[in-house]
Amino acid sequence: MPLPFLTAERAFDTSADDVALPFDDHDHWRRPYRPGPWRVGAAALLLLLASFVLIAAMIIAFAGALPGAGACLGLGLVVIVAALRLLRVGVWVSRHGLRRVAFFSTTTVRWNRASAVRTVQQPVRWLGLPRTVQGQALVVVRQGGEPLHLLTDHNADFLSRVEAFDRAADTVEAWGSEYRGA
Repeated sequence: MPLPFLTAERAFDTSADDVALPFDDHDHWRRPYRPGPWRVGAAALLLLLASFVLIAAMIIAFAGALPGAGACLGLGLVVIVAALRLLRVGVWVSRHGLRRVAFFSTTTVRWNRASAVRTVQQPVRWLGLPRTVQGQALVVVRQGGEPLHLLTDHNADFLSRVEAFDRAADTVEAWGSEYRGA
């Protein structure tokens, strides 16, 4: 049951096809789509694991083994940082360019360095695993000719959500067509 009055991307009583709100600042980096249920679920499980590890650290500290408690505390903090980074993974756009945030790296392409942003049919990874399936990918072609894969319809944001992938790809392509010539 969608609750549009509770979402952050729309004002109360507006439809989904409205233009950007007047307070939207195109200079700030924004994700043009919502994180998918697979990504949010994995991050929630990591945060649940972190809570158990932090409770274990507290119990170990009360038992008097401070080095073990410190190790558990460090592990819990690492798991929290990993969950937050997992939620940040995706494509971000602004007036300056587009940014693909991966778990361990971030790649930024300025709009004047991108020659094309398009959707292509090709084998794509299923949930980022080595297994490939036939699907769609949003690709930005840089001026040097090397393509950069931004989104696929089988990643953690769009698995079993074809309409959401189409909307996200159209939005990124619209940003590209608007700012590539500027």
